[in-house]
Amino acid sequence: MIKIYSPDNPMEAQCLKDMLESHSIGCHVGGSYLAGAIGELPAAGLLGLYVEDLDAVLARNLIEDYLSAAPVPDSAE
Repeated sequence: MIKIYSPDNPMEAQCLKDMLESHSIGCHVGGSYLAGAIGELPAAGLLGLYVEDLDAVLARNLIEDYLSAAPVPDSAE
């Protein structure tokens, strides 16, 4: 497995993991249990999304598209 992205927080990690899995890409969130060690470990860079090597390019492209997407405007506006 290869690390393809470092999420900012556990919520972002889970959302991206769910999105990748909806595209049939197996994904593992690494470092989620290290949050309890903040103070002894650096506060940033603990989380990582990991996928199989063969899925890495597609997964990175999907994450890039997901993060750059614009919100859908409310029809009432």
